[in-house]
Amino acid sequence: MTPEGAVVRACLDFLEIKQIVAWRNNTTGVYDPATKRMRKNSGRNGVADILGCLPGGRFLAIECKAGRGKLSADQVEFQRDIIRQGGLHIVAYRVEDVIEVLKEEGI
Repeated sequence: MTPEGAVVRACLDFLEIKQIVAWRNNTTGVYDPATKRMRKNSGRNGVADILGCLPGGRFLAIECKAGRGKLSADQVEFQRDIIRQGGLHIVAYRVEDVIEVLKEEGI
């Protein structure tokens, strides 16, 4: 498992314990055995690693990073869109980042 994958797993485990509906959102391409090539992601670029719904219905997006990882331009645009619409967007380098923000939000 990659360091970023470990952050994703820890965040998903924590959200499950808190009974917050959330799932891993994969945006990577898919290998097509017929063409022997990767098919490009057909969704929006920059979507967070974890998506979910907080108690009360508020949208949740968590972008997981490891080390010195930074948000890409597409990820920043997605973050702005979620915040602009009233959702909660968290950049997590460790599960404690999620715990802290949710605590600040009263969740």
